Amino acid sequence: MEPAVFADLRARLPAAAGAGVAHGVLVLTLGRDDVVATMRALKDDFAFDMLLDVTAVDWLPQTPRFEVVWHLYSTTHKARVRVKTRVDEADAAVDTLAPLYNAARYPERECHDMYGIRFRGNDDLRALLLYEGFVGHPLRRDYPKDGEQPLIPMRDPSRPA
Repeated sequence: MEPAVFADLRARLPAAAGAGVAHGVLVLTLGRDDVVATMRALKDDFAFDMLLDVTAVDWLPQTPRFEVVWHLYSTTHKARVRVKTRVDEADAAVDTLAPLYNAARYPERECHDMYGIRFRGNDDLRALLLYEGFVGHPLRRDYPKDGEQPLIPMRDPSRPA
């Protein structure tokens, strides 16, 4: 049984009109330019107050290649929403959600690290999981499995970075 908020979303939010439900989660597929406004509406008007995750999927050889995925939760409605948008490899960038959800900062860094997707407006996209000097993005489907990374000098742990 669907949460009542899903019917309200479909009625009041244009982006949700054709949305489907998968595994009890409302799934919204948006254009890249509609993400921030829709997420603002989800947070402010429908009480989806918790950002759970930001991730991506590499659909190589499809075009657009990448799908950026956000998972939201409403502590009021006890319901989840998944928001997705597609981005091409040539312009693999979306706007950051950090001004809306402060929790977006680290998963955006992780997504940038693993897939090379940029989050415009996130002022700190330093490597989070990989070391500085790592070449490539290991969750891309064309990342060489047997590739070797350049050696970097060992850092003295007693000295600040």
